[in-house]
Formats: sequence, structure tokens, C-alpha cells
Amino acid sequence: MRLFKLPDLGEGLAEAEIVAWHVKAGDEVKADQPLVSVETAKAIVDIPSPQAGRVLRLYGEPGDILHTGDPIVEFDTEGAPATDAGTVVGQVPSGREVLREAPAPVGRGGGGAIVGAKATPAVRALAHRLNVDLGIVTPSGADDTITVSDVQRVARILDEVGPLEPLRGVRRSMARSMAQAHAEVAAVTLCDDADIAAWAPDEDVTLRLIRALVAGCRAEPALNAWYDSPNLGRRVLKKIDLGIAVDTPDGLFVPVLRDVGNRDAADLRRGLDAMKAAVLSRKIPPEELRGYTITLSNFGTFAGRYADPIVMPPTVAILGAGKIRPAVVAVDGQPAVHRIVPLSLTFDHRAATGGEAARFLAAVLQDLEAPGTGAPPRAPA
Repeated sequence: MRLFKLPDLGEGLAEAEIVAWHVKAGDEVKADQPLVSVETAKAIVDIPSPQAGRVLRLYGEPGDILHTGDPIVEFDTEGAPATDAGTVVGQVPSGREVLREAPAPVGRGGGGAIVGAKATPAVRALAHRLNVDLGIVTPSGADDTITVSDVQRVARILDEVGPLEPLRGVRRSMARSMAQAHAEVAAVTLCDDADIAAWAPDEDVTLRLIRALVAGCRAEPALNAWYDSPNLGRRVLKKIDLGIAVDTPDGLFVPVLRDVGNRDAADLRRGLDAMKAAVLSRKIPPEELRGYTITLSNFGTFAGRYADPIVMPPTVAILGAGKIRPAVVAVDGQPAVHRIVPLSLTFDHRAATGGEAARFLAAVLQDLEAPGTGAPPRAPA
């Protein structure tokens, strides 16, 4: 017998969720024949068979999460020694003594547990059986001890609110990334409005936002950078590889539009369309989801004026665009109704100063308020 284990899927992806099996126990398979489809934080991947042979056993069901190195398929390999299943031969003696253990401290959970709460082994066993996290239980016993009634009360509440929905795939990765960003980045947000009355009626909003963002990077390169937290340093980058936040039913993706400062409008639009199609079909290669130098989030396509967009390390800045709206503005001392784009620029204050961020935003505003369409101006030779 031979165990085939989950291989390293690359890009730092240490786990994957089983989507669908393409074989079953007893099947004869060929080398490189797809065995299983798994979902990572970035794509759905088919894992091929490493050999020809007969499948003896499949490890896991759709929805199970596997980690790199976990067994996924067992093959029948003629002449190979049988794998030790860990069977215990003989009788295992059992004791009859009853131990009385004092209540032990409960670790602080995510629900605001009482610091210093304790629980006896019997209560811990009950909580395990009822799938109750003791960290979210408020103790009612003496000396902050969690009682059987406390566990049963929380179990009833959990039954009423319904089962926990584990985060999978993209959402699981997003939760971890956002927690890292929140813990690490010294985030500051600047907000302002761009008056776009000079735009043509058929203006491509996304292309104009890209063009303005490039203008900001040209005026203040410090925001097109990577910050190296362990070494307290930054890399200011010449090429602008733009990460564009894309909302999907599976979660948030940030695919990369490469070298946006040196591409014409038609090329950028083709790239945007292809990128969105690849994300929605979950066919985008993992390498196209990494290496961006600055981020754009056009959340205004749905709703909202201003936000505090999250900067993902090692990048330094993200520009958010809110919902375009009509607003009364003063023109030559007279009121007029113009279309307004609300902007939110979040930057990592460890790597950029407030002045640098303000100069960046000023250049973005100036470009957005100018008439004309087209791609970002090319960098000087």
C-alpha cells in the first residue's frame, strides 16, 4: 500500500478544502488522472494521480479541510508491506478509582469570557459533548466556577441561533489576512471629494480612477511601496502593479493589473475584463493574486460614501472610491449641482507621512477633476 499525501500547492497555501472526488475506492486510475478537486484561498485546483494503480481508500469528504502532508488517497501497491494501522493486541486494563479534581482555569475565549473562570472535568466533558466553547460561558457558580446549568444554558442559546458556519477557502484566508492587517498596520485615512462635472457622459469610471491613482503615484511615489516590518524599512517601487478589490459570493479577491502606468486605455479595459472573468470563474492563477504595490477599491458601485479601507501588508496604501452622487457646489459664487466622487485614502503611517499622503490625494483629485478620457500618462523615459 502507498499513501499519497496532499502536496505543497505553492504560494504559501498550507491547506485546502475538498470540493469533489473524481474517483472512488476500487477504481483503477492512470498516472496524472485527476483524483480530487480542492479549493484553496486563491483557486480551485485539480490534483492528479502520481501513479497508475487501484484506489484502496479516500481520505476525507467534500467540505473537509486538509493540510499539506495529510493523506488523501491510499493506493494498492503489489508487494508493498501493509501499513501499521495502530491496532492494539490484547486487553487494555481499566482502573476503578475515581479521581476528584479541583476546577481548572478556562482559557479566555472570543466572546468576552470572565477572566479567572474555572470548570471541573465533568463540566468540561459536558461542554465538549454539547459543542460549547467554555470561553463564551458566563459562570454562575462560587468563585467564578462554570456549572452544568451554565453550559446547558449556552447550549440552548446556540441551538436557537443555529449552527456555526465555518469559514472556508477565500473567506478563511480573508479573515486571517484582515486580522494580520488590523494588528500590524498603523492605518490613517484621509477623505475628500472630487468634482467630476467635466467628465464626458460615457466616461469609464474605473479607467479614470486608475488614471488618477497613477497620477498620485507620479506625484508622491512613497505610497507605491512595500513596507518591511521586521527590518523597519521600505521599498519605493517604480512600476505600479495595481491590486483591484473584487467582491464575489465566495469572498474578496484582489487580482493584480500589472504596470498600469504604461498601458493604454483599450489594453487596460481588456485586462480588467479578463481579470474579472477569471476571478468569477475561479480560474485565475495564484501568481495573479500577489505582488500588487497599491490597491484600488471601488466600493461605490454598491453603496457608501467614505470608508476606512484596510491596507494589506506589505503594501502602504489603498484608495477607496464611494458612490458617485449629485451635490450642490459653489461655482463662481453661485450654487450649482455637480457630480461628486467621495474618496478615502488609507495609508500605513509607519511608511508614509501625512504630507506624502495628502500630496498623493491632491494629485488624484486634480486628475479626476480634469476633462478627457484615456489611460494614465506614460512615465517619462
